[in-house]
Amino acid sequence: MEILLTDIFDPRSIKLNLESASKEEAFAELIGAVASLHPELDPAEVLAAIVARENKMSTGIAPGVAIPHAICKGAGDKSAGIIGAIGISKAGIEYDALDGKPVHAIFMLIIGERANHLRALNQICALAQSEGFALIRNAKTPRDVQAVLAELS
Repeated sequence: MEILLTDIFDPRSIKLNLESASKEEAFAELIGAVASLHPELDPAEVLAAIVARENKMSTGIAPGVAIPHAICKGAGDKSAGIIGAIGISKAGIEYDALDGKPVHAIFMLIIGERANHLRALNQICALAQSEGFALIRNAKTPRDVQAVLAELS
């Protein structure tokens, strides 16, 4: 099954002005957006899984970009078993990224137990290194972000 980023990232879970100052706050903010769309998810369980994965190694992997992700019960079979949220921070979030710099875009993936998320990770990494990343960082609406994601698909 082909994975499309437009299926993973619902416009209602794209926050263009993250209010969070820390990565843990950003995780909670993005999980809140996703949980409002997916009541089958347990926000506390998702947060614990994301933090546990993050504690193994920072997911701040590209300049200005982080891809926190974790396998969680309840992600189900929707969107190929992957549910996502995007958060943009104009100021940047201290993230303990591999390059030591703040993160401005967070692509969170909540992965079902049977989902294959490697293609989605690859697509996001390619996006982070493309001109599309600047378009996402400067997007005015979540639909603008969706349009950039659709171009990649």
